[in-house]
Parts: sequence; structure tokens; C-alpha cells
Amino acid sequence: MTDRPATERELIRWAEALSATAMTGLGFTDNLYERERFEEVLAVAAEIRSHVTGGVDPQRQVQEWLDRVGKGVAGYVTPKITVGAVVGNDDGELLLVKRADSGVWLYPTGWADVGYSPAEVVAKEVKEETGILCEVVRPIAVLDGQRRGFTRIPLVSLVFHCQAVGGSLQAHPLECSDVGFFAESALPEPTAGAELWADHAFRAIRGEDVPVLFDQPRVPLWRGADHDHPEET
Repeated sequence: MTDRPATERELIRWAEALSATAMTGLGFTDNLYERERFEEVLAVAAEIRSHVTGGVDPQRQVQEWLDRVGKGVAGYVTPKITVGAVVGNDDGELLLVKRADSGVWLYPTGWADVGYSPAEVVAKEVKEETGILCEVVRPIAVLDGQRRGFTRIPLVSLVFHCQAVGGSLQAHPLECSDVGFFAESALPEPTAGAELWADHAFRAIRGEDVPVLFDQPRVPLWRGADHDHPEET
């Protein structure tokens, strides 16, 4: 047992886990009794979610979740998938974009698109966001976005090491306000979460045989703290 209060990140995780279980249950049952119980679970999850910064009215949150319930396999709630691209050039620099919505710098990222493999989405996103053509080398990280603290919705990020092979720098007119290659010692401010991934990224760019970075199971599995940063494995 822990004697510390729950963090906002933990409250969000618990609420999202409860809501996903309930929404999945609703998608697989027509039993009225079971549906009522699952809707009660959604109400509890919404109350938890309402106690974090930016939380919405619980009734509104429940309705938003109910509107997303599907049937059968389509109703099985899973995390969304994003891809990320750690693109290096011949000078050992890293490609970064400045997000138009937040003003922070980060490697190119995007939602996984239907009909494309993750590696194909990576190459497409890099070209669209930066004008750079890249060769996808290999995956170097599989990250839980909520656990890492860079999102409030359940998502898994697949990050690939890539090598720039052509093109010219040109920021996407809507998604990015700037773009550039940067040395490890000259990352722009603010670069989102650089303390968590930059060393790993530049090691890959230098040609080191880095392991795939992933989030280790919490100990204990459900109640382990989100702020315990995972180790490389």
C-alpha cells in the first residue's frame, strides 16, 4: 500500500482504463442488466476524470464515451497508434519540427494511417511535415504516451530511426511553424521531453546498436507509480 495521494496522471489512467473496459463490455453485450452495470462503471470513471485539470462535466463525459461505443470487434477499445521519426543526417544532426499548435519542438510524428504500414507512415509523415526524404532503418522505441506524460489519451507511439537521403527543408504550412536539423548540443527550446529520448536518439544516429526502448511493467503491475521512468531493455 502507498500512503501518497494519487497523481493526476494516475487518475487519468484509472479513468481511461475503467471507461475502456466498460465501453468494450457495452460493445459485446445486449443484456440489459450488463449494460446498466457497464454504464455505472462509465459514471464512476467520469467522476474520476472530472477531478483532474481540464476535466469535463461527468454527464457530458459519459455521453461522449457512449457515443463512441461500437459493436463486436469494432467496439473493442484499444489505444490509438502514432508513429515517430528520429531522422539523422550525414552530419549526425537530428531533424526536428516546431509544432504550430503548441510551439514546442519534437521529432516528426503522426497518427498511424489505415492502409499503410508503420514504416510507410513514417516516411510519409517526414516528407509531408519537413520536405525531407528518408530511409527507414528500424524501430528504436515503443512508448506508452500516457505513462510518459506527453498525452492524456491512451496511445502507443512507435518510434523509428531513419536516415535522410534527399529533399529540402520545408515546414508543413499548417502543422509546423519551423523545421531544421540540430546537433545534440544545440537543441532548440523548448524541445518536448528531450531528457527522456534525446540521448537514445543520438546514439542511434551515431550508428550505435541501441536496444528498443519500451516501458517496463510496473511493480506492482497495476498500482506501480507512473513517475518511475522505465529502463532501457
